[in-house]
Amino acid sequence: MRRWSFLLAALAVAGVSTAAARYYSATGLVLKIDRPHRGMVVSCEAIRGYMDAMVMSFAVSRPEDLRGLEPGVTIDFTLVVDKDSAHAENVRIRKFESLEQEPQAARRLKLLENLDAVGPSIRPLAVGEPVPNFTLTDQNRQQVSLSQFAGKVVAINFIYTRCPLPNYCFRLSNNFGLLQKRFRSRLGRNVVLLTITFDPEHDQPEVLANYAHTWNYDPLSWHFLTGNAADVRQLCRRFGVMYWPDESVLTHSLQTVIIDRQGKLAASLEGNQFTAKQLGDLVETLMDHPN
Repeated sequence: MRRWSFLLAALAVAGVSTAAARYYSATGLVLKIDRPHRGMVVSCEAIRGYMDAMVMSFAVSRPEDLRGLEPGVTIDFTLVVDKDSAHAENVRIRKFESLEQEPQAARRLKLLENLDAVGPSIRPLAVGEPVPNFTLTDQNRQQVSLSQFAGKVVAINFIYTRCPLPNYCFRLSNNFGLLQKRFRSRLGRNVVLLTITFDPEHDQPEVLANYAHTWNYDPLSWHFLTGNAADVRQLCRRFGVMYWPDESVLTHSLQTVIIDRQGKLAASLEGNQFTAKQLGDLVETLMDHPN
């Protein structure tokens, strides 16, 4: 874990005076929480004119600042730097709000959530819970089970190949494409990528194979998965993914999940507001610091 001396050194390089406390608005993706020591590790976005994007450790001024935080959550906070130390305060969770721009879609999503709550639905997994095994079919018509990746970090996203919005399914797939480049030497050995379609009627293995070639994928460590509609829907519900037909497209939520080496849900990233670098920082943290 990087300590405060690293941050102070970065400040000196940037030419920022630490003689008096300075306050900066900051945003980042939480990678790790250390509640006993009031600390957190964050993949921070760049602060213009001040510091580049980087992974940093921060103390918080109050235990309450860590309330509700878990790996994969995007936060806004105030970075306070004084002569001898740095800490974070006013930590706020940033909610994914893209559907707020589409009131009708938001209402449909809420209705679907309410229907699931009173019906025989599956409760979404919470961070820290073991992930039950599942088996689907990949782009080469091979059976793929989660259990075969025991001891590895598994990153999963959910897409459908006909998605017309470049900042939705395409962005999530592109994130995995960048993960593949970043961790090429560790793919298959330490980390595996799974892309699951929630449009199985259309996204048959041949369609997924064609889609996979867009990303120059490694077939041994990045699997594009489909299955029967009931199994796919059940699995999506387990990870909190919502979707439904809306004229000629599917309206859907956005979810990327990470399973740790122990087979537990380590993080559930909602939306698309995190960067591929932040996602990679989270995966690397879980590979290198499993506990």
